[in-house]
Amino acid sequence: PTECFLSQPEEKQETTTIKAKKRKKKKISDILQKSAPKPGVPADLQNLLSQHFAGNRSVIEIEELKLSDSCFLPANDLTHSFSSYLKEICPKWAKLRRNHKEKKSVVMLVICSSALRSLELIKSMTAFKGDCRVLKLFAKHIKIKEQMNMLEKGVFHIGVGTPGRVKALVEQDGLCLSSTKYMILDWNWRDQKLRRMMDIPEIKKETIDLLEMSIIKLCREGSVKLGLF
Repeated sequence: PTECFLSQPEEKQETTTIKAKKRKKKKISDILQKSAPKPGVPADLQNLLSQHFAGNRSVIEIEELKLSDSCFLPANDLTHSFSSYLKEICPKWAKLRRNHKEKKSVVMLVICSSALRSLELIKSMTAFKGDCRVLKLFAKHIKIKEQMNMLEKGVFHIGVGTPGRVKALVEQDGLCLSSTKYMILDWNWRDQKLRRMMDIPEIKKETIDLLEMSIIKLCREGSVKLGLF
């Protein structure tokens, strides 16, 4: 009887632990599903950069990565379609499009988490882009040399793709940022697992690397503006 008595609480304890683990797993997704989506603001990007570099950069170096409010375009308040957002932040697009003649460069860069999302964004900007040329800048099914050849031979106005491929093109001198005036981060969109682009470690790192490599400097100089869609 004593043995029986001892074994019962142990079983209960085990089942309680398993239940607690199950509850914990559900809780994370529950929070994501139930929490009302908050639109991204410039401070979110600033905090992300500060946290990312906090461990391995000096205070002065981190200060050099800070961007003033004037570097940012109005953020999407979650009421916009992609076309309506672009129309709001870039009312003189028709003129910019006409004046752009430079090869190996684009006026607007749109950065998102995947090839599939890039295609969705290209489709959803139809009302904004008019007759301008859009280039897909992701790795899936497209070799980097193909993209470099296209950029070298033709004039493109908008590039839409992933941070890893855009970074590789800039590094290999396939994409020049001298004509780029706008960089839009697909900040608020969530995938099937409810992750935003900055919740995916690889995408987050590549985006921060791209920003640090050249975009932050261009923003501080005033030639590029950042937008959070």
